[in-house]
Order: sequence, then structure tokens, then C-alpha cells
Amino acid sequence: MKQITIISGKGGTGKTVMAAAFAALVKNAVLADCDVDAADLHLLLKPDVKEKHDFTSGVTAQIDKASCTECGMCLNVCRFDAIGDDYAIDPISCEGCAVCSHVCNVGAISMEENRSGEWYVSDTKYGPMVHAKLGVAEENSGKLVTRVRQAASEIAQRDHRDYVLVDGPPGIGCPVIASLSGVNLALIVTEPTLSGIHDLERVVGVAVHFSIPTCVIINKYDINIKNSDAIESLCKKRKIEMLARLPFSEDVVRSVVKGVPIVEFSRDGITRQIIELWSKVAAL
Repeated sequence: MKQITIISGKGGTGKTVMAAAFAALVKNAVLADCDVDAADLHLLLKPDVKEKHDFTSGVTAQIDKASCTECGMCLNVCRFDAIGDDYAIDPISCEGCAVCSHVCNVGAISMEENRSGEWYVSDTKYGPMVHAKLGVAEENSGKLVTRVRQAASEIAQRDHRDYVLVDGPPGIGCPVIASLSGVNLALIVTEPTLSGIHDLERVVGVAVHFSIPTCVIINKYDINIKNSDAIESLCKKRKIEMLARLPFSEDVVRSVVKGVPIVEFSRDGITRQIIELWSKVAAL
């Protein structure tokens, strides 16, 4: 089983479009959308949800009013002002540090797990898909990414699938690290803009730091040839293989509007180049 994560230093480079295209091309794969803060792969792959699981992460204090003696100890030690004068917990202010529960002499304060989101196991016409939705303003998205990847790997092993294709999150933070850990290949999708070049350098640094084999794809290379050449020079300097320079295509825009992978929307032009690109990826 080979695990491939598609990432980008910034949002909007075409990472999910590429992931959906590969999902439609590859045979015998499990798909994982690890961009749990803003998942959108489902918009192109139309998953049919078969399983739904709660994701719990972190804890919030709860005060049992029947047991509370209102001694004031918890009020004095809470540095986040999460306990009101009426001895009720403000769940937004509570950071889950649990100091209040330790100082309570009567054991009236307990720490309850938070339901922070959901993760799903679904069927698509391209194979099983694991995806998730993190709650608004919730934390620990890296932990949820790890759970999604773990479930996808378990399905791949159980069903003897050849690939786990991961649509990773943008940036360089904890969710990106969680989506890269232990994979066989990182595919970085970038664009020829100044911010694209800057963020490419950062995410390449993350992948190299963790010794992940890395390749680069320039999407919409023809919107700025000079910047595309600069990206190619950067790849040569860092000894990273650049697999493709894909042109801007209005067919991609139309396929997204229609909600289908580009390789199913069109049979020539950009589709032929993406098919050739996947052949290179599969051969790595």
C-alpha cells in the first residue's frame, strides 16, 4: 500500500482539483480528505455516507451545583475567568486546564470531554472515502487528521487497496504535519505567484525536515512564466523533482462548477496532461 499526500503551501492552488482528478484515475484506492478545517473534496466526489462518528478532543470543566459549597477556591485559581460569580462555567472561556478540579475540596468539579466534530466513512464511485468536519472554532485539527488517516489506512489494508490518496490541508501547521507523517510521497501543488513561491519554500522545508520524498506541480504556470521559472530553479536548488507545469484551463473552472473531476468533464487538453502526470506519480 502506497500513501500519497497532496498538499500546498497556501490555499487556492488547485490541490483539491488535483486530488479529485487522481481519485478518478487511480484504481483500487482509498481516499482521505484531511483538510478538516475546510473540507471540500466531497463537493467533487459526491460521497454517500455509510458511517458517522463523533470526534472528541479536549475537556471543559463542569460544576455540580448540588455538591458545590461555593467556597471560592476555583474562582481564585482560574486565570481564564471561566467561572462566574454564580459558579457556572463559561465553556468558551474554559481552556480545560483542570486546575479548578484539583483545588475543589468536595470534588464538585469534573472535566468532561468536548464533542469537537465528526468524521465519516463513505462510498464514492472511485472507492471508499474517509472525511471529517471540525466544529466551528474547535481545536486539535491535527488529531482529527490523524484519525482520518488511520481509518483510511485500516480500510486500505482490510480491502487490499493499492493506494491511500490524501487531500491534505494548506499551510505548514499541525494538520499538515499530521497529513505528512509516514507517507510515501508528498505532492506539492503550487502556483506562480509571489505568495505561492514563498509558501512553497515553507512547505518544502516541512516535508524535507521529516524526510518525506517530495515532488512539485506548478498549476496555472502560464499566468506568470517568470515566476514559474523561479519555482523550477528553486526545485533544482533543493534537488526536488518538478513533475509538471500545468496550464490554466477554463475547463477546470467549468468542471468545478459542475461538481465533477476534470478528467471526467473533459477528455483532451488539461485532462491528457493530468493523465500523463498520474503515470509519472504511479511510477515513483
